[in-house]
Formats: sequence, structure tokens, C-alpha cells
Amino acid sequence: MKIALVHDWLITLGGAEKAFEAIYELYPSHIYTLLKDEDNLKNSVFEKAVIETSFIQKLPKAKKLYRNYLPLFPLAIEQFDLSGYDVVISSSHAVAKGVLTNPNQLHICYCYTPMRYAWDLYHDYLKESGLDKSLKGLIARYILHKIRLWDVVSTNRVDYFVAISNYIAKRIKKVYSKDATVIYPPVDVDKFEVYTKKENFYITASRFVPYKKIDLIVEVFSKMPEKKLVVIGDGPDFAKVKEKASKNVELLGYQPFEVLKDYMKKAKAFVFAAEEDFGIAPVEAQACGTPVVAYGKGGISETVIDGKTGIFFKSQSAEDIIEAIKRFENIENSFDAFTIRKNAERFSKDRFKREFKEFVDSKIDEFFR
Repeated sequence: MKIALVHDWLITLGGAEKAFEAIYELYPSHIYTLLKDEDNLKNSVFEKAVIETSFIQKLPKAKKLYRNYLPLFPLAIEQFDLSGYDVVISSSHAVAKGVLTNPNQLHICYCYTPMRYAWDLYHDYLKESGLDKSLKGLIARYILHKIRLWDVVSTNRVDYFVAISNYIAKRIKKVYSKDATVIYPPVDVDKFEVYTKKENFYITASRFVPYKKIDLIVEVFSKMPEKKLVVIGDGPDFAKVKEKASKNVELLGYQPFEVLKDYMKKAKAFVFAAEEDFGIAPVEAQACGTPVVAYGKGGISETVIDGKTGIFFKSQSAEDIIEAIKRFENIENSFDAFTIRKNAERFSKDRFKREFKEFVDSKIDEFFR
């Protein structure tokens, strides 16, 4: 079987790329992607991979401003000629699933989410970009409307959807009217170890973008000056976060993995306020035996066990987070680090590779029988 792999873009190596890396290790094949950044692929499995990019790669400042070329993404992904392959595996949170295939080809899509800025985060995206008003905003609305139409039509090019969580499987059903099999993405739990001597501070770590709600977490701890919070990460919202930080909040900015791991394993709890599709960082914290205080909606409700490996709060509000932290501290000594670690092991990379290979191989057998 000749297999082609398709991924939206290879600019940074985030959570989606970790999953795609595991897929590539299973099926080391020719990769098709809108664009890549060779510097960020060094020392990764993609460094020596055969990668074909689209015309987006050649556009001005594409590596930094590639999202500005969103209106061209559907056209660009359709230019790849995959007719010489038997099987296409797309890894998609935007347009990768929209590659053109024919009836004799099997197309399996590992879907992280339907395009969030075109669907469930549509209104938030317009407001945060200052596009909710004016002629420029009207143009943006029209473009996203056309992308939504293409997004739904292109789902018919996929034979089987695989979702990263039950939460995303429901979203795929709602937006695309397609069923999806759930295979949780891989987390490198083996890079973390249980640490039982927890210290008297909380931690949160993330890219500073609006939906991550880092500013909300910092605001909460500014209202609890007796409690210490360590914040690791960087991003567009850094100035807004810094403005809300009081003396008990330590902003460390971006940190290398070893530093992040050291803080994560020593923290009394990891605080997480985003509504995530899956959420890798809370699983990594659990791999250290560190409990999680989190917003109990989205993928996190599938990776954290309320009262056993963490505590949920009901809404993204300062009041609910403060109340959850108080509840956590009342039962803090009841959390067992090794039980928390065992829960994280459900999401290991070995488990993902085994489940994904079994799924793909079974569908190949059915399709080409």
C-alpha cells in the first residue's frame, strides 16, 4: 500500500504535531503540508522526512504571517496530486482533510477539531481581531462564511474520521454530521516521573492566547495574596497577564522542558481554565503525580477524574476558581500521586500507536478486501 500523509502546516511542534509525529513513525511516508519552517523541524522526526509544501510557502512572510493567507488555504490544499497513493491519512485541525481523493483511495482523517475560528470560536475570533465591525469585518465574515461551506463539503472526501476526544467526536457530529471513532492523542508520559514532595505553590503553563484564560488565573491569585502561583509560557496576551499579576504571581515566560517539568512535579496543583479539545498539559501534570484544578468542560472532563486526580470548577469565573481551590485544599492530603500518575498512563504514546495502527490496518483490510 502506498500511503500519503497530510498535515495542515509544520511551523511549530505543538500538540497536533506530536500526534502527527507518532503517525509518521507508524507510517513513514511522503508528507504534504501547506508550509513548513525547516529551523523548527531540526532534531525532530520530520527533519529528514520528504515534505512537499504548497504555493503558500512562497508567499511573502508566510512563515510568520501564514494565518493571513487563510482565504487561500482551501485552494492550496486541493493542489496536491495524491492520485498515485492507495491510502491518505490526514492530520487536520484546519484544511488538511480537504485534499482531493478518488473513489479508489482510502482517506482516514485524524481530526483535532473542526476549524475553531470558523465555527465555535467564530464570534470570539472576530472580536479579538477587531473585526466585529467595519467594512474589513464584513469582508472577514464573508470569507469565513465561504470557508464554512467548503469545510462541510470537504468532509465527503473522508472515509473515516478519528477524533481526539469524545468532546471532539460530538463536535464533528454537530458540524459535519459524521460519526467519529475516538483515539486519544499521545502524551509523552514517560518523560515525567512521580514526585511526592510537593511544595507550597500552584502552577499553570500555556501559550498566552485569549481562550487559555491565563489572565483569569492570574487575576484569581491576585485576589489570594497568601497563595503563590508560578506561570510558565509566552504569547500575545503576555502584557495583559503581566498587568494583572501581583507580587505572589511569578511570571517566568517561556522555559525549556526540564525547567517546566521541575516546576510541574513540585507544584501542589496545576491550574487550568481553558475549554480544551483534549489538553496535553494537564495530563503531563498528572504524569508527575500532580493534581489538577480545572474547568470541567471539554476534553479535560475525560482526562481528569474529579475528586481523585483533580478538582473541577463549573464556570470560567474568578469566584468558581477560588471556591475550587478552597475545596482542593480541604482534601489536598487525600490525593495519591501514584494514582494520579496511573490515570495519566492511559494516554501514553505507545497506547496511541497501538490503537491507531489497529484502526488504520483494519480499515485498509476492509477497503481493499
